[in-house]
Amino acid sequence: MIKIIFLPIALLLSSITLLAQTATLSGTVKLQNNQNAQFVNVYIKGTSIGTTTAENGTFTLKNIPMGEKTIVATFIGFKKEYKKILFKENKTYTLDFLLEEETNMMNDVVITGTMKEMSKLNSPVPVEVYSAKYFENNKSASIFESIQNVNGVRPQLNCSVCNTGDIHINGLEGPYTMVLIDGMPIVSGLSTVYGLTGIPASLIERVEIVKGPASTLYGSEAVGGLINVITKKPLNAPLFSTDAYTTSWGEVNADIGAKYKISKKVNALVGLNYFNYENIIDNNNDGFTDITLQDRISLFNKISFNRKNNREFNIGSRYVYEDRWGGDVSWNPEFRGGDSVYGESIYTSRWELFGNYQLPTKEKFNLQFSANGHNQNSVYGNTIYKANQRIGFSQLTWNKELFTSHDFLVGAAYRYTYYDDNTPATLNFDSLRNKAQETHLPGVFVQDQVSLNEFNTLLLGVRYDYNSVHGNIFSPRINYKWNTEGNKTVVRLSLGNGFRVANVFTEDHAALTGSREVVFAGELNPETSRNINLNVVKRIYLKDETYLGLDGSVFYTYFNNRIVPDYETNPNQIIYDNLNGSAESKGVSLNVDLTLPNGLKLMGGATLMDVTIDEEGEEVRQLLTERFTAVWNIEYTILPWNLKLNYTGNIYSPMRLPLLGELDDRSEYSPWFSIQNIQITKSINKQWEIYGGVKNILNFTPASNSIARSFDPFDENVQFNAEGEVIATENNPNALTFDPTYVYAANLGIRGFVGLKYTLK
Repeated sequence: MIKIIFLPIALLLSSITLLAQTATLSGTVKLQNNQNAQFVNVYIKGTSIGTTTAENGTFTLKNIPMGEKTIVATFIGFKKEYKKILFKENKTYTLDFLLEEETNMMNDVVITGTMKEMSKLNSPVPVEVYSAKYFENNKSASIFESIQNVNGVRPQLNCSVCNTGDIHINGLEGPYTMVLIDGMPIVSGLSTVYGLTGIPASLIERVEIVKGPASTLYGSEAVGGLINVITKKPLNAPLFSTDAYTTSWGEVNADIGAKYKISKKVNALVGLNYFNYENIIDNNNDGFTDITLQDRISLFNKISFNRKNNREFNIGSRYVYEDRWGGDVSWNPEFRGGDSVYGESIYTSRWELFGNYQLPTKEKFNLQFSANGHNQNSVYGNTIYKANQRIGFSQLTWNKELFTSHDFLVGAAYRYTYYDDNTPATLNFDSLRNKAQETHLPGVFVQDQVSLNEFNTLLLGVRYDYNSVHGNIFSPRINYKWNTEGNKTVVRLSLGNGFRVANVFTEDHAALTGSREVVFAGELNPETSRNINLNVVKRIYLKDETYLGLDGSVFYTYFNNRIVPDYETNPNQIIYDNLNGSAESKGVSLNVDLTLPNGLKLMGGATLMDVTIDEEGEEVRQLLTERFTAVWNIEYTILPWNLKLNYTGNIYSPMRLPLLGELDDRSEYSPWFSIQNIQITKSINKQWEIYGGVKNILNFTPASNSIARSFDPFDENVQFNAEGEVIATENNPNALTFDPTYVYAANLGIRGFVGLKYTLK
């Protein structure tokens, strides 16, 4: 009886004793980049037991109950690590962590700055990196639209009728921006006008941007900066993916991608993009389409070969066909090229081939190659413009590390450009016959990256090119990088030269609208620039898992022989000439990356700049260039609902606009304006995702007078004097002609959108 009474009591006391038994865990946390591991969070999953590491990376957890537990170590900018321990006895256990850096933070791998893969933080050249996920926060049909949310980079429309455009970097016009695909100069010359909208966002793995001259490595056109679109690799791509959305305006965009095996050692990726917009809208009641109607298809294929010793061999190809038109809302193809109803109709057919091959040698030789053909059949009212461009490019580089501290890159490049059209640009005035332009541009370059010590790196580079038209061109550069331990602070100083050999007809769409005559004031010499850039990067890790990244720059560029289009001397002409003076671009910019532990992320930036032209002592602001711009992307994730909210936008200060004379009563400057968007993304499961939102929630559109005299596009009721100048009349008191170049933003108003994405990995 006594045993029966005391047995439950004994069991209870035993249980109390077991519950009272707790263990202690101590250890250290190290970070992959050897930086200070203070304030790393270490906790036991599913409990309230946790702590942060001390200055030397050590931690201690007490009162841990018996049983198997999962210990988690987490730190902003590093991959979260899990480890399991079975706590059996009331004693002290030890555990160590080594956290690896996240590749999607400020330590991305980049290749654009030095033509070699390296950590972004270790690169002596400042490179900004934007992943495909960044652009997915504001769904767009092409890279031209997506790039508007990058600080200091602005897609500029050049025509209110056919909506062609280019990309400005730090206020410099489109011809100063070089656009690469996988490091190859694919989008250049004629294709800078229409080729940018043909790059679907679905193909993008990341985009690398260098602001400032990069001619030492990449040659002509890289004067203001370059944009390198890195496409997805077959091995990293999903097995199958599709993404389609539509807007309330009737825009339809669809992407389909799939990877497949050709053999055991050959993998391939195929992608298809289709964009269609066939809805005629004239909300500003000027009689012209607000945005261009488009029917575009783009087919992409990339093949990757698995070779011995991980040597690279990739081949990519792309074909784009587009039919677009804009103009009088009553226009149809029957009026194409006529003078009864005004319309701008462009048929574009384009093919591209590019790749790289690492030679099977002991030394690191890499051969890059590309070729593309661009055929354009277009009419601007009754002006017919037909053009054919072919570009071939090859480059051989040799990379060698010498004396432990020197990393040499030596290269030889050759670029061939063929251009032919039906304008005076390719007319031989001696024989009065058409003669296609052929340009040969061989070049050599060398760069030496010197590791002075753990905290100091020096990059020296020089390039020599010989242009078959303009002769010798020489461009050096110097880059210096200083960093603290763990790269928490990085300072870069860059000095360099840039050059650009201009082909005016292929780079300025206003020359093709038919509303102006193109005049060359003299033989155009190559432009040159000198640039200095100071860049400072600061990474701050706070105790509560808050991460703050700051990236600021001060830049200055000085131009010689700048080629300036003069729209103002004669409203019926565009007069091209080398500037008899100088031009400057200067400013400051700051990017901010903030991540909070509650799921809130903020990426934003602002640029303050001044771009001026000084001719014969008179300094004026460059046309269509803002002095201040800011962008933002605010993201909040609600994990229990698998819901992500994105609020993106930009804001621009007034720009000086091209007026048609002293009597033109339109405003000389654009207003402050902002384009803002909201997107909500819901992950249904690992495969399905639905999204939707509102674009341009403020419903901003330019003034309805953006097209001068849209009611008289053939200038039938415009009178001219003997010098070809417009005369003010009763029917034309402001002495205007038809002109669509008074444009600073798209006429795309507020619109809703909804889309569906499927991914099979």
